[in-house]
Formats: sequence, C-alpha cells, structure tokens
Amino acid sequence: MNGSVARLEKVDLSLGQGAARVHVLKDITLDIEGGTSLGVVGPSGSGKSTLLAVLAGLEPPDSGKVIVAGEDIARLGEDRLARFRGARIGIVFQSFHLIATMTALENVAVPLELAGRADAFARAREELALIGLGERLTHYPAQLSGGEQQRVAIARALIGAPTLLVADEPTGNLDEANGTQVADLLFRRQKETGTTLVLVTHDGDLANRCDRKITLRAGRIDSDSTDRTAGAAA
Repeated sequence: MNGSVARLEKVDLSLGQGAARVHVLKDITLDIEGGTSLGVVGPSGSGKSTLLAVLAGLEPPDSGKVIVAGEDIARLGEDRLARFRGARIGIVFQSFHLIATMTALENVAVPLELAGRADAFARAREELALIGLGERLTHYPAQLSGGEQQRVAIARALIGAPTLLVADEPTGNLDEANGTQVADLLFRRQKETGTTLVLVTHDGDLANRCDRKITLRAGRIDSDSTDRTAGAAA
C-alpha cells in the first residue's frame, strides 16, 4: 500500500433550497489508501454520487475536510481547484460525456492539451492503443458503440496519470457483455497505472471486485468491508 491518497474528515453536505433542502452527506469520515480500489454501494438517494462528486472536487462540502494527495481541496479557490483536478483527478461518468464534435483521439488528448503538453496527441494515441482502440482514432462518438465510448472516456480520464480516479456507474448504460469488458479494462488499467480507484455502482458483483467496499445509507457509512472507518475513529 502507498499510504493515504484521499481522506474525508467529518464531511457534511446539504443540497437544495428552503423546504426542498436535503441533508445528503452526514459526518462522513473515510480514508482511502493509495493504489487500491474502493467500491461504494447503497440504495438510491443514499449519497453515493454526491460522495464521489465531493471527492472529485465537483461539489464543495458545507463542512469538513476533503484531502486529496495532501491538499485540502475544500479550501481551494475555483481556479486552483480546476488546475488541481486537471492534474490529479480523473473522472469517468455513466453517460460518457465525450465531446460529440471531436474524434476519439481529440477527446482523449483534451486534458493534456489544456495543460499545455506538446505530446498530447502522441500520448492519446498510446492510451487508445492500450485499451484496444488504436484503429478507431478518427471515429466520432456517434460512430462508436456505447462500450467503445466508455473505453474512450476511461482513456481520457487516465491520460494525465491521475492520483485518484473516480467512476460513477461506469457500466450503468451498457449491456452485460459490454459492461464486463469495460469493468475488466477499468480494473486492468487501474492496476497497471497504480492509480487509486473509487467506484460508485449499483452492481454488487462489480463492487465485490474492489479491494474494499463501503455501503452508504441515508448519507452515512453503514458498513465497511475492511472496517477501516471504525479503525480511523478509534
């Protein structure tokens, strides 16, 4: 193990306004070791996707600390947070979020282009070859299957060598065969790159492939397969 890569300390978050305001995350403390995979499960509305958004710096907490790679991202301003996220955090969404007017190669190169890297396209070609799409470089998202689009999205998330990779229902929009292929790819590339994976899923079998699994209920950690949250609190 590589020590703690991400940690939530007493995180609380409510969303909505007035009477519609909902307390989504309640006193969440969670320590995630480097190079491991963590599956997050729980019923709808339990706070799974919100937890992922907080870890990725997409949703600021009302209180508590969100520490990624030694930086409390909850305290960063918008510009610094965007730069940090671009350098340290990779994100895979259920609905792919590819840019329709860009080819597979261009979609994967985007993060490195934004970072000013001269080798953006060369690295994108390498990453697409690693995931078996070296022959699909010039295809647009509409010309790719759902499984291929998600593989492109995974390549884009990993191209910057992120410290933390978060994936929100990465197989949720795919049939069983494509979902299995995408899951196999995700875990293979996570091991090959040594990044830390946090995976939200409704699929218990997929979550069980992770090194560790937590269950959220009503905004709290209800169970932890390694009991590390209990150990951290002790």
